[in-house]
Amino acid sequence: MTTFTTTTTTTRPRLGAVTAESTFVSRSFIHSVRDVEALLMAVVLPTMLMLMFTWIFGNAIDPSGGYVDYVVPGIILLCAGFGASSTAVSVSRDMTTGIIDRFRTMPIRSGAVLTGHVVASLVRNLVATAVVIAVALLVGFRPVATPLEWVAVLGVVALYILAITYLFAAIGLAASSPEAANGYGFILLFLPYVSSAFVPVETMPDWLRPIAEHQPITPVIETIRALLMDAPLGDSAWWAVGWCVAIIAISVGWGAWLFRRKAGRR
Repeated sequence: MTTFTTTTTTTRPRLGAVTAESTFVSRSFIHSVRDVEALLMAVVLPTMLMLMFTWIFGNAIDPSGGYVDYVVPGIILLCAGFGASSTAVSVSRDMTTGIIDRFRTMPIRSGAVLTGHVVASLVRNLVATAVVIAVALLVGFRPVATPLEWVAVLGVVALYILAITYLFAAIGLAASSPEAANGYGFILLFLPYVSSAFVPVETMPDWLRPIAEHQPITPVIETIRALLMDAPLGDSAWWAVGWCVAIIAISVGWGAWLFRRKAGRR
């Protein structure tokens, strides 16, 4: 007589998307609060640049004293860039310290790790942007935007932060170390200087002007500037949204591929 033995294997149910994402968002927030120096630098450095451009270079660029109204939109994006760049380092640190191997044993969606970094960065950078705008108001910034235009400014800034944060997250995945991720991210922080952030594009050399006009940051800056100063938008808003959506789509696809390849999990 033959006896058959049946064994059953139990698998832990995968956590729901909301539970997993909220867990990793909380984790990233805790890391942000603990890294006080990085949080301060993300606010202090752009603020110092704004004060430098306003008080030192402002009168030379615009003797009428209105340069602060021109430069604030560029400083807002510069602030967002500094804040988002830390995401590349954080993601790279996760990938190189072995914590991802621990996450792979848990019943969670692997992409939740990146979502946590991105959402925490978005909230952190919106707070930093509010601080920069408050300082700008103290030094003479006088926007004339309506409440609806302020809402539109918030939407454009949030979309830009989301785009650049996803890009920095993908860079963190591609980098071989946190130091390399920091270096790659630092290169992107120069883009606002080759745009209409600090001087009109028309004042640039002929060979540089097309680059400044057609790079992603210029239409975002022009959109924010037009909304804050109640000026005509033209087609800059469409270009700004289009660039941000394209960067998000490319970064999400690239990041997902890198994460699957490096973490070895779907």
